Amino acid sequence: MKASLAGRYATALFELAREKSVLDTVEASLARVRGALEQAPELGAMIESPAVSREATTRAMGKIADELKLDPLSKNFLGVLAANGRLSQLGDAIRVFDALMAAHKGQARATVTSARPLTDAQIKTLETKLSARAGRTVSLDTAVDPALLGGVRIQLGSELIDASVQTKLNSLATKMAGAAQ
Repeated sequence: MKASLAGRYATALFELAREKSVLDTVEASLARVRGALEQAPELGAMIESPAVSREATTRAMGKIADELKLDPLSKNFLGVLAANGRLSQLGDAIRVFDALMAAHKGQARATVTSARPLTDAQIKTLETKLSARAGRTVSLDTAVDPALLGGVRIQLGSELIDASVQTKLNSLATKMAGAAQ
């Protein structure tokens, strides 16, 4: 995780934030950036576009940082990514920073993908069961993928737990194809 380009940027941000005792502040700022990326697809398109100059993206990210009321370290982080032409790494860097924060707090993060949005009760049940399995507190990020048809796919660290209907049907089709030969 840290060996990736996004991982190196996130680790540098994490270490600086820890040295300055502003980890929680940076975490909150990055959560606002993540929310902005999720709510404004045009922001993601600008970040990914090679047609937008580094100078333009640097200015835009400065304005966005001011609008989101980011702390100075997070604002500088966005500026460095923009100036170095690495804004395409922003989403991954935020995910790595979140993982570093979770580890720092003695927690783990898991991504749960389901065919339909999970209820609060289902999320709480999964957090409890995954925490017992991992031996530490697990926080969930949720995603929806209707192609799963039903069930869930859970990524907890390097472990993938796939209890989706889609995978079960694919497995059954493979077995049936092998038996027919």
